[in-house]
Amino acid sequence: MLSGTTGQAIPADTAHHQSLPLPDIRILELLPRKLKDFSNEDWTIDPSIAAVIYPYEFQEIAKKFWQHTGEGVSSRRAEFCYKAYEEGLLVERLAAGKLKDAGSCRGPKRYQKGFSVENGCLDSSVKKSSEKGEHCQFIEERFGRNLDLSFVQNAKLAIRRRIAGSLTERPDLPEAQEIIHAQSNRQMRGLSPDDVYLYPSGMNSIFNTHRVLLASRGSKKSICFGFPYIDTLKILQKWGPGCLFYGNGDENDLADLERRLRRGEKYLALFSEFPSNPLLKSPDIQRLSALACEFDFALVIDETVGNFLNIHVLPHADVVVSSLTKIFSGDCNVMGGSSILNPAGRYYQLLKKTMVTEYEDNYWAEDAIFMERNSRNFVPRNKAINESAEAVCDTLRAHPRVKDVYYPKYSPTRANYEYCRNTHGGYGGLLSVTFFLASDAAVFFDNLETAKGPSLGTNFTLSCPYTILAHFGELDWAAKYGVEADLVRVSIGLEESKSLVEIFKRALAVVEASHPST
Repeated sequence: MLSGTTGQAIPADTAHHQSLPLPDIRILELLPRKLKDFSNEDWTIDPSIAAVIYPYEFQEIAKKFWQHTGEGVSSRRAEFCYKAYEEGLLVERLAAGKLKDAGSCRGPKRYQKGFSVENGCLDSSVKKSSEKGEHCQFIEERFGRNLDLSFVQNAKLAIRRRIAGSLTERPDLPEAQEIIHAQSNRQMRGLSPDDVYLYPSGMNSIFNTHRVLLASRGSKKSICFGFPYIDTLKILQKWGPGCLFYGNGDENDLADLERRLRRGEKYLALFSEFPSNPLLKSPDIQRLSALACEFDFALVIDETVGNFLNIHVLPHADVVVSSLTKIFSGDCNVMGGSSILNPAGRYYQLLKKTMVTEYEDNYWAEDAIFMERNSRNFVPRNKAINESAEAVCDTLRAHPRVKDVYYPKYSPTRANYEYCRNTHGGYGGLLSVTFFLASDAAVFFDNLETAKGPSLGTNFTLSCPYTILAHFGELDWAAKYGVEADLVRVSIGLEESKSLVEIFKRALAVVEASHPST
């Protein structure tokens, strides 16, 4: 787990479900023996880590917590902490808060003041230059050029500025410390980078947003509006008093919700994706916002699929969450998430006050460095992906074997999307396709010459049999909300548009060839 505070959520959740006595669960925290082992005049990192030790019979509950909440450690953090523990630099916190004395030892060479990593080999002989003005020293590590650890806090600030909309170009990192007077892409008066909170993953931003709302507004049910990514629904159902689920997210669901509200039902918050994954539906955010205002519940919008370059949903929401792992990063080598508070929102002051005590910055130093580097070219990547996605959609929609193409531009909910679309925004890089015959879907997927996998927003095109992967044990349930078992989801990448279209045409040609003429 990321910290002892995180670990405490597992015993609480376990006791909630199984009435397990809390003494049967142990939280083991490993903390720096000496903070100076992990700091110098330029930087400080906190490698604290925690583990929850529980009876074997409760492993399924613990697994679900780890799976749904995004509270696990990243591979970079795990590697660092493992090495630090091996060298005696991380020691256990005792019950009284004291640390076990592990004796004197040196810090991991990888994190001494001067270091470089090249071709997977550590070299501790490289010393950091002290020459004045050399503030953008780069190191070689795994994937291209990344920043020295002394720029970790600047990297986080740059990410938050980029998300807030005031840092969209490719400046040297020290510029993140300066006040930039460019017009905000979010066009939100009063929005500050201080309103952007970073998390280790997108699901962790959703989990913690829900947790903060519970802490600030009390224990009430939430609403999940529209068919979401599975972990969002599970978080709302398993943590707190429960969830009212509207899987279609359409006008009928809105009408039923309004009837409930007018009968006096009270809710904590409504969570919705804009647009949804995998059906790319856009909810009526105007009406949802009006209901939230009238009946006193928070509105939380997940903009991951649409992304803030294409859509502008913050003025209508209290909180906007996003997975930075996806197109914001693109390189598929780092995870991250964000939560943005609307400075004009009804609960802004309350949430800011709660964040002071509830927010932990657990975004690992190296992950922030990679995320900042990856996101510098977010703007041109997004433009290219938008254009290629439309071209691929046009190709699929023209084929007679294709039943439906799910994409915001062609959705029955397009008007809702257009209401929030930026002037130069597109429709995103995610689409889904179904066929009249399940066998055609299988032939198409098997012959589609793209990478295959369950993520999205990567710089390369990625396809997957989404429903089979995400809802294999509940296919009939998913089908009730229009998510067919043979749905193929595609995340468009940066390949040249014409070449990408040809890849899809070849797969469609194999589908056609599987039907001999009669």
